[in-house]
Amino acid sequence: MAVIARGDVAATLPGLPSSWVLSVRAFRCWLLAYRRTWRSSVWSSVFGPLFYLGAMGYGLGSLVDKNGTAALGGVPYVVFVAPAVLAVLAMNTGMTNALFPVFGAMHWNKIYLAARATMLRPVDIYRGHLMFMTMRITMNSACFVIVMAAFGLIRSPWAALLLPAAALTGFAFATPCAAWAVRLEHDTQMNYPIRFGAVPLMLFSGTFFPIAQLPGWIRPLAYATPLWHGVALCRALSLGDLDPAAVAVHVGYLAGLAAVGLWAGSRTYRRRLYV
Repeated sequence: MAVIARGDVAATLPGLPSSWVLSVRAFRCWLLAYRRTWRSSVWSSVFGPLFYLGAMGYGLGSLVDKNGTAALGGVPYVVFVAPAVLAVLAMNTGMTNALFPVFGAMHWNKIYLAARATMLRPVDIYRGHLMFMTMRITMNSACFVIVMAAFGLIRSPWAALLLPAAALTGFAFATPCAAWAVRLEHDTQMNYPIRFGAVPLMLFSGTFFPIAQLPGWIRPLAYATPLWHGVALCRALSLGDLDPAAVAVHVGYLAGLAAVGLWAGSRTYRRRLYV
């Protein structure tokens, strides 16, 4: 019997695609599914935030503006709140696309389990899904930025960076949420981050009024929330009130949170999908 050297065997095997190529293949799976279901997301992704902006920015804003806008930096209330709504939209998009779809991919439609039966590794599945989440965050944010520009709610050319700022904000929420959701066994647990996380953050992170209006004892807690950093970053870019040191802190905080989520997700996905 002829003996084949190990090098000869390796030479006869086809080379496996790189990890990023496999991640793109996982992303294309989600993209294909979204092409069939995108119409159902238009309301929550586009029209919902627009009506919210109209009710809060123009409706409540008409009352706020009558009493003066000095606390808002001298700008109309709708101009003050619009970039904050953009940050909230990015947060909500990142969380909703990282919670229910991830849990469903494990328990309902079992997309993750089917993908794991292929050459895709857990990290490839995680990265591919994060690519799709980032696409959704960017698409929704782009629609809202266009509306802001159309209604004259942008006051600075720095607003050209609003889209990457919103995408970073949403991504910072998506990575840890996905890392957590893949571990869940019961769908009711997914309500906790929204009920006890997203809603309080939206109310107390400087979205509708300056943090300075809060009691002094709670302000440090508000400044430590990730949504406040996203709101402050988007607002500074929209109004042109930029402080390089503050911008660096906001970007660093959000990037650090996203990095922690990436690290945690690589571990939780490997534990859950390793076979």
